[in-house]
Amino acid sequence: MEQEKRGQWGSNFGFLMAAIGSAVGLGNIWGFPYKMGANGGFAFLVVYLFLVVFVGFAIMLGELALGRKTGMGVVGTYKTLSKKFAWVGWIGFLSGFFILSFYSVLGGYTLRYSLGFILELLSSGTGFGGMGSGEFFGSLIVSGGTNLLYHAIFMSLTISIVMGGISGGIERFTKVAMPALFIMLLIVIIRSLTLEGSMVGVEFMLAPNFSAFSEIGFMRVLKTAAGQMFFSLSLGMGCMITYGSYLSKHENLEKNAMIIPIADSIFAICAGLAVMPAVGAFMYQGVEGISFGQGPGLLFVTLHQVFSVGMGGFVGNLFGFLFYFLVFIAAITSAISLLEVCAAFFIDRRVEKGLDPDRKKLTIVVGFIVFLVGVLVCLDGLGSGVAGGAAIDPPGVMFGMKDIRVAFGSWLDFYDMIAEGIFMPLGAILMSVLIGWVLGTNVVKEEVELTPDVQLKAYKFWEICFKFIVPIGMCFVLMGQLDDFFGLGIF
Repeated sequence: MEQEKRGQWGSNFGFLMAAIGSAVGLGNIWGFPYKMGANGGFAFLVVYLFLVVFVGFAIMLGELALGRKTGMGVVGTYKTLSKKFAWVGWIGFLSGFFILSFYSVLGGYTLRYSLGFILELLSSGTGFGGMGSGEFFGSLIVSGGTNLLYHAIFMSLTISIVMGGISGGIERFTKVAMPALFIMLLIVIIRSLTLEGSMVGVEFMLAPNFSAFSEIGFMRVLKTAAGQMFFSLSLGMGCMITYGSYLSKHENLEKNAMIIPIADSIFAICAGLAVMPAVGAFMYQGVEGISFGQGPGLLFVTLHQVFSVGMGGFVGNLFGFLFYFLVFIAAITSAISLLEVCAAFFIDRRVEKGLDPDRKKLTIVVGFIVFLVGVLVCLDGLGSGVAGGAAIDPPGVMFGMKDIRVAFGSWLDFYDMIAEGIFMPLGAILMSVLIGWVLGTNVVKEEVELTPDVQLKAYKFWEICFKFIVPIGMCFVLMGQLDDFFGLGIF
């Protein structure tokens, strides 16, 4: 396949910004803080970092190596390795497709919150209609028209970036977006740490405390940390295979496979330092309705209350805008990688036939199909009864943490069950078995060492990971996800 027709990264820095951007998304800014808050803080952090080292690094290296070796997207990669493994590639393709269909809706929410805080800066009460945080979120999710509008805006922005190609679209955007994201995150961290009582949150995160292992249960903490690590790094959904396919043979795969998880973990910890000290500060100050363990509602309910009520006034609205806008940027950088996974399959097919890739047209068509699938998520109000499901009684009233968790039994929950619950961990298991036991770990070693003057330094470590640690770890993640979605009572 002619690589120049598919596109290629302009620089390794551009690739790293795109890959880190793919990993850094709602999973870091939203998922990491609330899961850490609900699973013991420091204990969760230690388990999470352990899993990154012994599972995350290896899967990252495997996906990048397979992608660069074949020079194709996730479906083409497995088909090239062996036609009987092509179905494994479809698992990754469908994971990315279904995740993007609901991810775009959540990304639209972050855009709505960013706009809301801007309007509050201009005139109090205009951004959120004078409603409290829970009341506003309850009214937002049942507003099908509003959800469709912001879903459409988010998908349109994602499509426009991917249409520009690898170096001219994705790389150009992420080279600016990721440094800007980090700067905005640092600003919010500084403000969070300077709040009265912020050390309550810092101690929760960083003070050695393993009581969660006995209070919550070690296996539950391990299960949650494993799922978070896997989803956060964009593994098992074809993103890193696809991004790896655009890499030059001159780039050091082993080094990149370590940089991306390390950078992603730094962003996750920074997200925790932006959120937990602020939550801890207002717990210390006695603000009602705020705690570390408030689950998925942490982003759209608790933090809204932190900025609007806890900080309040101009400063609260300013930092509310900064925070939700950085979450929006993080969501976009992940969304473009998911759309690229889907578009790359059709681009690869055209290039194989000797045709022009027609990237712009294919990206628009694929993006529009994703948008249509996401419409169901917009209209069912996260299960709140706009187009079916259990209605909020009455619509728009205080949307509590327990209700938010129940509301995820919806189209979003269904798509998430297929992608994150089954396909992603299953795909990673199959990839590790393929590398460790079928093709042999030499397939990774040979690809890494194609780069001039580069040797796979930790070959024995990677071999043990691919053959034993990753398959076992991913089986554990799969069981944990099935337990979460189906209530099997395994843990």
